[in-house]
Amino acid sequence: MSRSFIFSSESVGEGHPDKVCDTISDAILDACLTQDKSSRVACESFAKSNVVVVGGEITIPNIGTKSLDEVINIPKIIRAAVREIGYTNDDDVFHADRIFINEYLTTQSPDIAQGVDSKKAKGKKTAEQGAGDQGIMFGYACNETPELMPAPIMFAHRLGRELTAIRKAGKAAKWLRPDAKSQVSVEYVNGKPTRITNVVISTQHAAGVEHAEIEKFCIEKIIRKVLPKNMLTSATEFLINPTGNFVVGGPQGDSGLTGRKIIVDTYGGMGRHGGGAFSGKDPSKVDRSAAYMGRWVAKNVVAAGLAARCEVQFAYAIGHPQPVSVHIDSFGTGTVSDDSILAAVLKTFSFKPADIVAQLNLLRPIYSKTTNYGHFGKDDKDLTWESTDKAAALKKLAK
Repeated sequence: MSRSFIFSSESVGEGHPDKVCDTISDAILDACLTQDKSSRVACESFAKSNVVVVGGEITIPNIGTKSLDEVINIPKIIRAAVREIGYTNDDDVFHADRIFINEYLTTQSPDIAQGVDSKKAKGKKTAEQGAGDQGIMFGYACNETPELMPAPIMFAHRLGRELTAIRKAGKAAKWLRPDAKSQVSVEYVNGKPTRITNVVISTQHAAGVEHAEIEKFCIEKIIRKVLPKNMLTSATEFLINPTGNFVVGGPQGDSGLTGRKIIVDTYGGMGRHGGGAFSGKDPSKVDRSAAYMGRWVAKNVVAAGLAARCEVQFAYAIGHPQPVSVHIDSFGTGTVSDDSILAAVLKTFSFKPADIVAQLNLLRPIYSKTTNYGHFGKDDKDLTWESTDKAAALKKLAK
């Protein structure tokens, strides 16, 4: 008996208020790692109207007695990030050159540092680097797309990327503005994506543009260009700027905050999420590094042909180097048992925080590449968790 269902995922553009804040936080993180790869960074941003507020904890060991402001020009970094997004139009209330910036940054708490640093502290059970916090992390992969990602979220990201590419090229649709959202609904039959039932695009635009022009452009130049033609049918519904007008957008229209788009950042809801956000956090924070580790593990399991879908979950206690649990679920798609997959995974990968950082080479200023259009499913050699270099080893061990 066949079973069908429809699953939807959304993506947001670089100019979405929350993504503006993610972009700022990751830009500051990269600047700190450029200065010192052992930097500890937990930087959050808030944006509304013409104001940006940054707060958090930053420790850069190699600056000695210098203040953070002496080595990292936070306002310059923020303005450059906003300018790159595209908030530079004369009528922008939120404008790269005119925003007001408030900084509330301190050093990392010594109580946290003693649990994370490799140096053994009084009362600490091990001298190894511990997890920066307790928490649960998930990784996911499936064979629905070449990227081994769920189809709905990858399709939604494709729409957002194309909108951004056309807007930044500046040759067509000059009325496009930075804030945008996309959403794709896919019908599954017996676990396989078969057709796209619905596509939603909401894009900010300059005043005075007719809705019919926006609708035609988005359908013909975006949707039909980047989505699989064989999955678009005569029944596919297109909803373009459903409210009819989207002139006021970005932080002018809505407040933004770092870490509010965690489902956009991961698997569009198809795979579970432990709850921790990524942007603005250095890799000692397992919210970020362990989630990347989970993606690496799950992707290699699927690439090895051991399952069509794989989710890995693991959990940490603050200051403790080993995960307190590791779990594999192939959702009944495994070619071997889940226990066999788990045994192979534990022999192939180390889940200690320091080993995750080393295995994935995470102490580099690469994080601005991750901020927009998902942290997973990108073809970039710097994003090492997308490598399938362990697939052969897993396949051999599992059999």
